[in-house]
Amino acid sequence: MEPASRSGRSGPRPRRHALALAAVAAAGLMVACDRPGNAASFQSIDLTGAEWGRDFRLLDAEGRTVQLADFNGRCVMLFFGFTQCPDVCPTALARAADVMQRLGDQAARLQVIFVTVDPERDSPAVLREYPRAFHPSFIGLHADLATTEATAKAFKVFYRKVPTGSSYTMDHTATSYVFDPTGRLRLAVRHEQTAVSVTADITRLLKENP
Repeated sequence: MEPASRSGRSGPRPRRHALALAAVAAAGLMVACDRPGNAASFQSIDLTGAEWGRDFRLLDAEGRTVQLADFNGRCVMLFFGFTQCPDVCPTALARAADVMQRLGDQAARLQVIFVTVDPERDSPAVLREYPRAFHPSFIGLHADLATTEATAKAFKVFYRKVPTGSSYTMDHTATSYVFDPTGRLRLAVRHEQTAVSVTADITRLLKENP
């Protein structure tokens, strides 16, 4: 199985990233095996039936509390990253923007959410503009350090500071999570997946929940 967890910086990926992804993949395999007649598989990791990653309570750029129930009737794609990320985060958000374009009229039924793992530097003003640079409908969410840590843990997301001279960068899991329109966690999207494969999976979720 291909790894779907990458560092937010260049260089070798820590072994812990691969272990984090393996845990996500294993959870997906276990819940998939519990369902009879699972003939048509997703191209992403199928997390249907997962008992974790059920919700989040974070703040938007205006300081309003945002939770999963706010997006009932839409698929939600959730990605954890940081705005100074050199390649992984821009790649994931650019792919999400491509997915929006490919969805056509159905694009209004997908909400992409960027959650910062670097709230010390990613201010509300920055989080207002950064996701919108990829698509005007994308939103950025943040929290204090403790809530950020708890939320990441709830979604099996690993992140850590990595010193770089007088500053630092962040290592973090590069998996995107997708909820269906009823608010159930359904997919873990590997970083290596194409926009075509992600669009196919989201289209299927939307058809399941017209």
